[in-house]
Amino acid sequence: MARFTVRVELHDASWEQYNELHKKMSLQGFTDTIEGESKTVQMPPAEYNFEGSVTRQDVLDRAKNAASSVVKKYGVLVTESAGRTWYGLEEA
Repeated sequence: MARFTVRVELHDASWEQYNELHKKMSLQGFTDTIEGESKTVQMPPAEYNFEGSVTRQDVLDRAKNAASSVVKKYGVLVTESAGRTWYGLEEA
């Protein structure tokens, strides 16, 4: 199963639109948390986690679908993970 970190930037967007994006991303199967060895942590704002047997293109298409339903101009970065390490993220 592949793991992905996804960053979505809504151009000229309000916090309300980012809140709407979060709902739409959730409907597409994204979460905003990462499971650690001992706890679950909250990802930074507008970053998402996706896990599944899919390609980077599949994940990009899902994120674009969510973002385009909120605003017309946006950017998406999808990174397939070979492992993740973090510091200072709040417990979810």
